[in-house]
Amino acid sequence: MKTVMQKTFKNEFRQVQYVFEHAKRVLIIAHTRPDPDAAGSVVALKLYLERNYNCVVTLGCFSPFPDFLKSVLGDHVFVSPEDLKDDLRSYDVAIGCDSVDRGFAQVVAQLSDDCVTLAFDHHHDISLETDISLIDPLYASTTELLYRFFVYDHGIIDQQIATSLLTGIIGDTGVFQHANTSQRVLEVSANLVSKGASVGHIVRESFANQRIDTLNLWGRALERARFFEESGIVTTILTSEDTIKRQPTGEEVKEVATILTNAPSVKAAIIIFQTGHNLIKASLRAQKGAMIDVSEIAHKFGGGGHQLAAGFEIPGRITTLPNGGWEIV
Repeated sequence: MKTVMQKTFKNEFRQVQYVFEHAKRVLIIAHTRPDPDAAGSVVALKLYLERNYNCVVTLGCFSPFPDFLKSVLGDHVFVSPEDLKDDLRSYDVAIGCDSVDRGFAQVVAQLSDDCVTLAFDHHHDISLETDISLIDPLYASTTELLYRFFVYDHGIIDQQIATSLLTGIIGDTGVFQHANTSQRVLEVSANLVSKGASVGHIVRESFANQRIDTLNLWGRALERARFFEESGIVTTILTSEDTIKRQPTGEEVKEVATILTNAPSVKAAIIIFQTGHNLIKASLRAQKGAMIDVSEIAHKFGGGGHQLAAGFEIPGRITTLPNGGWEIV
């Protein structure tokens, strides 16, 4: 069997170096409702540019910086592209990091014709075209891809940058539990630890330090889990009554899906939860080798992701039925 290798992006890396050497004002955009990989990517790239190149960097996002990551990544400011509307054409470089179709795609059309656009991503379903595209789904996270560029560039990777990069890897590998945790990913993580990043600190502050009400929320989701033996898929829900006092973050919900996929005989897990009066989100996970591509399921509902991890959101409300089941209306 032929082994598929990661792209090395040597030509693209040289082009990126040239762009950064001549950049004056750089805009970096995270996708909406940023997860650890998106937040870690943009923070790591901002810090790296400020330490290694002579340019001014702005972080942009349609959502605020995630509270649960502030103790690890620092309290960074995400400026809304709507607030930057009159200033967008002043940037000479604009970069999208992670799921660039969600956020960066809305900004690209408003940039100056002379602005150089770049995309760093590891999702396989990206349709956005940029001047320089660095996209490969064989990378476990966008921060792993950025690490490869930083090493190629021979720039400074200090403790803050290493921590930001490792946060993205830990987030997208489910704390090294997902099937995308390879020897290569562990080697990169070890190198980041050698530069001062702490796995324990990142996990404790961002992922494991859950409040009692979060654990109770997980308990309700696990109690409702229903296993379909024929397909190997398990599903569960969180209703508006469950989430009204404790709006779960995407990472908290993903953790439920991860727990369910680790159960015996389970090939994939789908957790659907109410996030607004008429808005529903879903997180999907699959076991490696299960021959289930959860991104195909997500695409049918306007979402996206990877073969082993995906998500979507749709309008509607989850209602429970007298027989213990549920439906979306």
